[in-house]
Amino acid sequence: MSATPGTPLAAGCAQAPTSAHDVALLDLDGVVYVGPDAVPGVPEALAAARTAGMRLGFVTNNAARTPQEVAGHLTELGVPADAADVITSSQAAATVVAQRWGSGARVLPVGGPGVAAALRAAGLTVVDRAEDSPVAVVQGYGREVGWAQLAEAVVAVRAGARHVATNTDATIPSPRGPLPGNGAMVGVVATVTGREPLVTGKPDPAMHAECVRRTGARTPLVVGDRLDTDIEGARRAGAASLLVLTGVTGPAVLLAADPGCRPDLLAHDCAGLLTPHPAVVADGDRWRCGTWWARSRHGGLVLGSDAPQQPTTADGRPAAGRPDDGHVDDGLDGLRALCVAHWAAHPGEAVAPAVEADGEPARQALRRWDLAGDARP
Repeated sequence: MSATPGTPLAAGCAQAPTSAHDVALLDLDGVVYVGPDAVPGVPEALAAARTAGMRLGFVTNNAARTPQEVAGHLTELGVPADAADVITSSQAAATVVAQRWGSGARVLPVGGPGVAAALRAAGLTVVDRAEDSPVAVVQGYGREVGWAQLAEAVVAVRAGARHVATNTDATIPSPRGPLPGNGAMVGVVATVTGREPLVTGKPDPAMHAECVRRTGARTPLVVGDRLDTDIEGARRAGAASLLVLTGVTGPAVLLAADPGCRPDLLAHDCAGLLTPHPAVVADGDRWRCGTWWARSRHGGLVLGSDAPQQPTTADGRPAAGRPDDGHVDDGLDGLRALCVAHWAAHPGEAVAPAVEADGEPARQALRRWDLAGDARP
């Protein structure tokens, strides 16, 4: 048995990503912060990554704020940043519009202040009404977007303006759970006009390519929480990726991921930049990661462990102890084994398998990951 060449997660990373990659391109919502607050431990992890020599770039599909505002928020949270370190989907959209219609073209913004600011910075003329004959409507996320702005966008698009969406993320993470994202509002305009928007944010590789250009990265690592934007965007840009579980993607969704959205590395949070990532290796009809193993059976998966159950914290991380080989399970080795076993069996299709446990440690792990009995998202 062998994995398809390049099976995601199989290779791991024998050294800490801070040593293997020169720049981390970090998504923000769900990775560095959730709502107004930093993800616990992330400012310290990113400071340690910088101390180790890794540079940081911040790439966000959230178009509501300007790069200056984003950098200020990051700095307040203990992650020092300059506006030049930030690229937003509004900037990407403004660049596309300026390239297509030229400097000075009339554009109607829909969204937060960051949308109009990016358009002006790109040399475009911002207008307020459909009657001002805009060549494009650029729609990005904004908490104050309401019926009036959506109605103006509909009138403009029906009159011939090109509908440009900074992103189509259906949700955004929040302390209260997922909330409507820009994609939900974009869907309103698209449904009423019957015209599909031009989407310029992630997973379009333009955003990551711009950040690579700005930072001069040679071996970038994209860090994100969303498969269909961050991870797919990394793959389309030819960059390695690290999925963190602090945002919208959980184990069930990861296991059933589309082939184009499967990450190279997996971690609970940004502390995954600081430690090596174990490989997942073939062993007969099983795939092994640390003491955990997984195998396909009758179209589903079986998870088991060859080690005595180790005490864990509430999120599944080891509470104490270290095996003889020096590798410490971060609480995700079993999930890594499941993913590689499943993806190796289904290299070109997204399938949500049923997952069974072999032994009590595996049963507890599957319950912790909400995979007990079924991996459907």
